[in-house]
Amino acid sequence: MQFEITKQDFLKGLQSVQSAISQKNTLPILANLLLETDKNMIKLIATDLDIGISARVPATIREEGAITIPAKKFLDIIKELPEEDVITISLKKNNMLSIDGGKAHIKIIGLPKDEFPQIPEFKNKETFAIPQVILKEMLSVTSFAVSKDETRYVLNGVLFIAHKDKIQIVATDGRRLAVATKILAEKTVIDEKVIIPAKTVQELGRMLADTGDVTIAFSENQVFFNLGEIQIISRLIEGDFPNFEQVIPKEKEEKVKINRENLLAATRRANLFTNPESLAVKLDIAKGKLTVSKNAPYVGEVKEELGIEYNGKSLSVGFNPAYLIDVLRSLSDQEIFFEVDDADKPGVIRKGAEYTYVVLPMQVV
Repeated sequence: MQFEITKQDFLKGLQSVQSAISQKNTLPILANLLLETDKNMIKLIATDLDIGISARVPATIREEGAITIPAKKFLDIIKELPEEDVITISLKKNNMLSIDGGKAHIKIIGLPKDEFPQIPEFKNKETFAIPQVILKEMLSVTSFAVSKDETRYVLNGVLFIAHKDKIQIVATDGRRLAVATKILAEKTVIDEKVIIPAKTVQELGRMLADTGDVTIAFSENQVFFNLGEIQIISRLIEGDFPNFEQVIPKEKEEKVKINRENLLAATRRANLFTNPESLAVKLDIAKGKLTVSKNAPYVGEVKEELGIEYNGKSLSVGFNPAYLIDVLRSLSDQEIFFEVDDADKPGVIRKGAEYTYVVLPMQVV
């Protein structure tokens, strides 16, 4: 194997796959990445057996071949090479990889390709495509609600539902619920309901662009995302996701209409006065105004009044400010509609039929 490649392109490809490598794996080969020629491209593949990421990078191929190399060490080497236009990579005898950049000449020992796990292929599978920017937005407004409690493993990912011309992404940790819904431009024959792990969601969100489509396919226990030059294959979480629809309150007639950024800023300031023993921030809602406040004994207090559009009954309710901050900073709307019915009833933020966020109240201490 021998090829020439620009440092900038190579680094970009290496950084794309790096997060699929776990240093804690019991299999030493999983600390390596697979480097192989593919026509006029170099293909980089990394996996921890739960998630696999591959990237294709343009290169001038002089001789075909493949090798696996220690991922972190190889990335560090490429980073430290001189800022030359072209790096030359050559595979020598005994799995020795030669790296030449500028006046630097480096050798690193690899392992044969046949020791590397086989990455599943999704040939002849039904697929559907959606704009990357749409999936990126849907993940952005839901994934923060994924549970981090490993004992509730089915909540450690997002529920992904694809049915005909509709897709939904749902996340919950038991105290809040986020649901994003989109209607596709074209109907598909896909009918799937799967749970995608949080790590996969994080990597996918990081790689999705604002242009182009992402093609999605499913197998019995895996999901495949094709972003063009980058592909992600992930195991799915097995189990039954809770019936999320039954916990969404019916829409209220009276809603609080408020500037999103103003509420976000006020909630952040109130959050400064919370502590593990007293998390809840108080919202006092009345006609024309909403007051955000927090009183912290032996520390101080904060109180801020915001203008709103609201003609319902006056009420007071407490919420964990982190749960409000997460959703408010993920949305892009200038104004939002916030439904609150009582001190012991959940609060709801809706965006037509496309988005619903439900958050449980807290007792104000």
